[in-house]
Order: sequence, then structure tokens, then C-alpha cells
Amino acid sequence: MKHAGPKALDELEPLLAELRALPGLVEKTRGVFYRKSRAYLHFHEDPKGLFADLRNPAGADFERLDVTDDEGRRRLLVLVRERRAD
Repeated sequence: MKHAGPKALDELEPLLAELRALPGLVEKTRGVFYRKSRAYLHFHEDPKGLFADLRNPAGADFERLDVTDDEGRRRLLVLVRERRAD
């Protein structure tokens, strides 16, 4: 699965704008977010759709979430908001 390219990120732009507005997240490059100097969230694309890799609360691995549709994007935002407090 390859990292999301410009066209995929264009599709995710409304989600990216919401993520940019959250305190504590820093977008190092378009679609790649860091928290406390560690990679925290980035996006992939493949024939099945668009996916986000969000760092697990334990900090070692990433959890892959389908963000192809609005429901998946809302779920991602909920998780990011919850986990930012950690």
C-alpha cells in the first residue's frame, strides 16, 4: 500500500483541514502529522480505498483505519480527539 499522493490528499482535504485545527498535531508534510515529535498519523491509498495509519495509544504500532467514506473519516476524528488527551 503506497502513501497517499496529491490526488488522494485532495480528496481528503476537508479531513486534513479538521486535523490541522486540532491542538497538539503538527503537519510536517501534507497529510503527515506528528505529535510530540513522533509520527502520529499518515495516509495511504490502494485500489480498495483510502486508509489512515494512526499511532496506537501504546505508542509502538499504527492502527489502520478505512477513511474512504464519511463514516470512516468521522471515526478517525473521534479517535484522534480521544487519544490527544493521552
